[in-house]
Amino acid sequence: MLRKFPPVTAWSSALIAALVGFGGTVALVVQAMRTLGASVEQTGSAVTALCLGIAITGAALSLKLRMPVVLAWSTPGAALLAATTPGLSWETAVGVFIASGLMMTILGLVPVLGRWAERIPASIASAMLAGVLLPFCLKLFQLGATDPLLVMLVVAVFLIARQRVPLYALLLVLAAGMTFTLLRGDLTQLPPGATFGVLSAVVPDFDARAIVSLALPLFLVTLVSQNLPGLVVLRTSGYSPKPGPLLISTGLASMILAPFGAHGVNLAAITAAICTSEEAHADRAQRWVVGMIYAAFYLLLAIFASILVRIFLALPSAAIMVLTGIALIPALTGAIENMLGEKTERDAAIVTFLATGSGLALFGLGSAFWGLVAGFVALGVKTALAQMRTGNQR
Repeated sequence: MLRKFPPVTAWSSALIAALVGFGGTVALVVQAMRTLGASVEQTGSAVTALCLGIAITGAALSLKLRMPVVLAWSTPGAALLAATTPGLSWETAVGVFIASGLMMTILGLVPVLGRWAERIPASIASAMLAGVLLPFCLKLFQLGATDPLLVMLVVAVFLIARQRVPLYALLLVLAAGMTFTLLRGDLTQLPPGATFGVLSAVVPDFDARAIVSLALPLFLVTLVSQNLPGLVVLRTSGYSPKPGPLLISTGLASMILAPFGAHGVNLAAITAAICTSEEAHADRAQRWVVGMIYAAFYLLLAIFASILVRIFLALPSAAIMVLTGIALIPALTGAIENMLGEKTERDAAIVTFLATGSGLALFGLGSAFWGLVAGFVALGVKTALAQMRTGNQR
């Protein structure tokens, strides 16, 4: 039980984590939803639903488990969705969100599946993620041909901030980019819409090809890049959470909120490290209150989600792409490091990376799916040849 008012460090850590998590990648989420055919209202609904899922589910888990369970939206998942070829209906996209959440829920319900999931080669999943992120980061520099001043500004701010104040780098880039756009007079009139958060549901359309092409990769990148690292953060902070309840809770939250546009609620990693450290609260037994405060800040963001989305939609498309590209550089760096970490799997990882980054689409299935197929086939061939050599030596 909480015996006294939380220290100032608990409030400041939770606020920083919420601002970094929301402000650093909200431009990517907006771009992803618009690519999937969401209207202004539906995009506002998606961000509102994501913030509510992060707030309510995170607060409930922190209170029940007495540990700071910090949630976030799936940034790699948003990048995957933003890379989708335009033309998918919003109803089909919602069906993809529900299917991905269902996969996560089933994973949490069946312990043996969880053990299998932990054996998924991190190199292959990270290579797929790197392939998804690469085009966004390349687009950042390609836009230097049309808007060199904006690109030079955000890259300079990013590089300096990463050296001096790495935690605030993405927030400073966002502030610099939006200020520069505003000073140049490039901000267009805000699209009509609500000021406060709204929830607008649609009836999902379950398309088999979209589920295989998008829901399965969305599930995998969320699991490998968000949920598993999130569990590691909690464990290294001295907690011993059972994976099942966390996966089930986030999977159910994703499914329930998917009709409103939420693409995925999951464990946070980087922002979780802020809230689970001794700097946030000296007493580990009372540190769960930091998770509650973090949830409260996301509830506040949910209230103003619609106006925040409208502000981002008033930015020029080039500015959105520049901010998205710069925000994904740290994620790309981490993915490349992980995909090359295991030397014996590098060939398969590179094949996965190139196939995914190529934008290959066959039989209605996207490049993320084919990247996984290529990687697992390459690993299978390597294993088979190794077994043949062993057999011949005997």
